[in-house]
Amino acid sequence: MNYDADKCLSNPHFTMTEPTLNYVQCPDASGGHRMAFWQWGDASAAHLVVCVHGLSRQGRDFDTLAQALVARSGGRLRVVCPDVVGRGRSDWLKDPAGYQLPTYAGDMLALLAQLHQERPIETLDWIGTSMGGLIGLVLCGQPDLPLPVKVRRLVLNDVGPVIQAAALQRIGAYLGHTRRFETVQQAADAMWAISTTFGPHTPAQWLALSQAMVRPHPDGGLTLHYDPAIAVPVRAMSPESAGQGEALLWQLYDALPCQTLLLRGALSDLLSPETALAMTQRGPRARLVEFEGVGHAPTLVAPDQVAAAADFVLNG
Repeated sequence: MNYDADKCLSNPHFTMTEPTLNYVQCPDASGGHRMAFWQWGDASAAHLVVCVHGLSRQGRDFDTLAQALVARSGGRLRVVCPDVVGRGRSDWLKDPAGYQLPTYAGDMLALLAQLHQERPIETLDWIGTSMGGLIGLVLCGQPDLPLPVKVRRLVLNDVGPVIQAAALQRIGAYLGHTRRFETVQQAADAMWAISTTFGPHTPAQWLALSQAMVRPHPDGGLTLHYDPAIAVPVRAMSPESAGQGEALLWQLYDALPCQTLLLRGALSDLLSPETALAMTQRGPRARLVEFEGVGHAPTLVAPDQVAAAADFVLNG
């Protein structure tokens, strides 16, 4: 993807290999903001799969998975991959305190309402990596939320109600330091230095994942495509607030009514083996699939990772 991507996306020759970029208006206390989302497949399909990325990432992370889902469905699928507010093509919040799960969940409700208005949703599935999985927990674990339809199948990618403190410390050490780069390759190399836990990737795979992670820097060159202020709530988290959040997330997990697949990097420092095991024994009793040689978090680019998610969503 290059920086004339918007022009490319309007070209019909790109409809099978590139997503379309769309926006939804979302409310907030400062007058509202726009959330961008990338759409693959058939916009008139009644089966919708929403794929939501991790903390500092963006919706183009799911390009490989989205294309596989659409292809395997015979084109009869709508896949939507939002850029969570503060990331990618979405607006930045005026108040950094808003970069938390309640805001993100509210934005997803606005997105689903708009999509449902465009084409009634009959089947809804959710694939969430890390933060995206927690947003899914918030939406699926509360039966009184105004979802167009209930989520049928939920994929939690390397995340659960318990977030290991060591992982939070590791992420907090680099989150918000967006830096300036001369080239996409230089940015990709810098991101790889803090992302080796994602597991083995070819240089081409990592460059593809990195291209949408950068935007022009006002002083020339490139910088990472997220608001550095997303780090503010993370750094403000205390042991007490983390404990309260953990208890709430377990409540939401135990209330899940949908079939649930838990993907885990076998080397993950964020989702412990103990938490993963507990998730198979309580609540929806998630089906667990682990990937050897991968930490936090699987990128859903490797064929075995794509197959695990796609088989669950399309075949059960």
